[in-house]
Amino acid sequence: MTHTPTTSSTAPRPTRPDPKIAHSWLHTARFLTTAPQLEHLPALDLPEIAFVGRSNAGKSTSINTLTQQKRLAFASKTPGRTQSINLFALGKQGVTDAVLADLPGYGYAAVPKEAKLRWQRVMANYLVTRENLRAVVLLCDPRLGLTELDEALLEIIRPRVEDGLKFLVLLTKADKLNRAEANKALSIAKLQAGGGEVRLFSALKKQGLDEVALLLWNWAHEAPAAPPAADEGADDSDSDDAQR
Repeated sequence: MTHTPTTSSTAPRPTRPDPKIAHSWLHTARFLTTAPQLEHLPALDLPEIAFVGRSNAGKSTSINTLTQQKRLAFASKTPGRTQSINLFALGKQGVTDAVLADLPGYGYAAVPKEAKLRWQRVMANYLVTRENLRAVVLLCDPRLGLTELDEALLEIIRPRVEDGLKFLVLLTKADKLNRAEANKALSIAKLQAGGGEVRLFSALKKQGLDEVALLLWNWAHEAPAAPPAADEGADDSDSDDAQR
């Protein structure tokens, strides 16, 4: 069932919240809709933050930890089988001011090749064409590092990053690393992220929770970047990427 979010442009918004405000905001997350195809997604003018990553990267666990809800994001017993985009509304007192998008995990070996290719196209199209997309959170197991699929995803969003799209590489399961391993993984990911934010995160130890919550709150509530000036010359080649 799809719920139409109630929006408000008059609610006061503090510019620099403390972690408690950010956590309280994330805790309001509630199911909005699910879409098996892009055309089933509702057109929204609210800031949208997408969570993406390989299957088994801890995406569902991280979303549930950030929102302080045990089963908001559903983790399939068979990794890679969940093939819908799930949207969750955020905002206090029933007033929606942002949306979280949980995209299907990718790269799991047991999923048929045809399904893999289809969802790679769906995610690429979403990342290129979703107009209200404000930020992307790429979840990665630091013991494996960024894979070819992760790097391909970063290449897909690079033109939008240059136009102001925010992105965060979230190194999950950080509790499984010692300090030296964590520092090494962080340094490597910062080089690979090419200017994006990188954070160590552990749902078990609650590591990085405050930092990530504040990032998400700020990204959802700051003014969007201004579009590039028209006289700088537009490159229409990117529009081809949105075609299947």
